[in-house]
Amino acid sequence: MNEQTVDLEAVKQVQQQTWSEGDFAMIAGVINIVGEELCEAVDILPDERVLDVACGSGNTTLPAARRAWGNTVGLDYVPELLERGRERAVAERLDVEWVEGDAENLPFEDASFDVVVSSFGVMFAPDHRKAADEMLRVCKPGGRIGMANWVPDGFVGEMFMTTAKHAPPPPGVQSPILWGTEDHLRELFGDGISSLDAERTSVKQRFRSADHWIEYFRTYFGPTKVAFERVGEEGANALTSDLRKLLDRHNVAGGRALVESADYLQVVATRA
Repeated sequence: MNEQTVDLEAVKQVQQQTWSEGDFAMIAGVINIVGEELCEAVDILPDERVLDVACGSGNTTLPAARRAWGNTVGLDYVPELLERGRERAVAERLDVEWVEGDAENLPFEDASFDVVVSSFGVMFAPDHRKAADEMLRVCKPGGRIGMANWVPDGFVGEMFMTTAKHAPPPPGVQSPILWGTEDHLRELFGDGISSLDAERTSVKQRFRSADHWIEYFRTYFGPTKVAFERVGEEGANALTSDLRKLLDRHNVAGGRALVESADYLQVVATRA
């Protein structure tokens, strides 16, 4: 089976259900700093119009709104995460518009935004080409597209591959962690961009122990929660064991705690 024979709309529906499981806002809180740093990298200016695609609970939306003095839209297809974003924006008195929508079919006119960003969001759209084309379409010529994408050979990339051994994704669907490679991005955006700067960097996840991480992700991270449900009681021990081995191998805190340094690609492209 190849990518063209896969029902990507059906895949998207399953993904939407998966990301609705648990509470991704609790996971996003562990890596808040990424959104701040991405907004600095794309150099958002006051009164620029900004779109955060697949915004989740607003980790990049809110930093964007602080820099643009409002003028920011957060879009996601999980209503519960948009509600968490609204709560955060109200608490910070930030003017943000929250839109329920699909990254592969953005409900905005061409060239509507000065800056389009996405942190660990658009990379999970099943149709990579369509998602990239939509980001290009709504970005003004000369505007910036900024992304934070997990790399294949970093901790999170390995976590997804470890989980996939036990609960495989649909066959024929491109892996989301391809977005963490510069070659794939250049192929996707092609002549739609005039420049692309990609910097590999990292964010640390801090937990008390491997058991603490596993329990937290089983509770709040939809893909992990669903993977454990899929393998059932008979497969849970094996999945737990493999995750614990991965966590121990990447732990940079020794016996004091669990600190994972998770590499990602910070990308800033200019719309042609």
